[in-house]
Amino acid sequence: MITLLQAQSVSPADSLKQHGLQMVETIRNTAPDELIGKLGQEALQFGLKVLAAFLIYLIGAWIIRIIKKSMNKGFTRKKTDPTIVTFMNSLVSIGMWLLVIILSVSTLGINTTSLAALLAAGGMAVGMALSGTLQNFAGGLMILIFKPFKIGDFIEAQGFAGFVSEVNIVNTKLRTTDNREIVLPNGSLFNGNINNITAHPLRRVDQVVSVPYGTDAEKVRELVLGIISASPLFLDSSTEGADDPFVSIKELGQSSVDFVIRAWVKAPDYWAAWFFLNENIYRSLPENGISFPFPQLDVHIEK
Repeated sequence: MITLLQAQSVSPADSLKQHGLQMVETIRNTAPDELIGKLGQEALQFGLKVLAAFLIYLIGAWIIRIIKKSMNKGFTRKKTDPTIVTFMNSLVSIGMWLLVIILSVSTLGINTTSLAALLAAGGMAVGMALSGTLQNFAGGLMILIFKPFKIGDFIEAQGFAGFVSEVNIVNTKLRTTDNREIVLPNGSLFNGNINNITAHPLRRVDQVVSVPYGTDAEKVRELVLGIISASPLFLDSSTEGADDPFVSIKELGQSSVDFVIRAWVKAPDYWAAWFFLNENIYRSLPENGISFPFPQLDVHIEK
């Protein structure tokens, strides 16, 4: 019992010092030829360990590549959502590389138990420092589970708009319409407002046209409906989920009568339909005697 307590009371520094003294004593009492032989043998053993660790690293890298390729083939065969594919590839790759590194280090003779304890202690400190990163990882999991968007969707979030090009374990990448890349952290992205513009196959084009007071409302309606019917981009009630085009007076403004236009289109055709409608309204209404009003003020002078 006393011996056990004494052994426990020895500090690591004293133990290291004692081990060093023993090595010096061993070297002192060993003949030079025998010492050289032992050093050569230990160098050979260490070299073999390094070679084994290098082989484990190469084999591990090859296995990881094979597994990722097999996963991608399985995802392609099952037509898995690209968002899940990207996320799972990142997660599996990081986990397997950590395993390969630990195996390589243990092959060199380093005590992985002590290494694991050191990593756990360091992980706690790093976890506190990288709490935002952990939040982003949790946000990535939530995006993967609830799927507010997928790769290829056009979304508005955090003040940015673009097509989702990649979703990994900590962030999401958007490609804007002018070909810029925006990187958004998953934590704030999932906890904020997300406007998924291409979530549904159909969209409605809403536009307002102002004409002067005294303009024939029925004539305006007929002209706008004629523009809409002339383009195959616009849909009617024969398409499931769409309604017939709608044109009516929305508001009697201070200087104009405002007409609201509502017409359904397929989501990919939205902007083409928007520009077509604007250009043809601007050209067609003046050709039929309908002008566009300017802000005006009537002044009456009394004597």
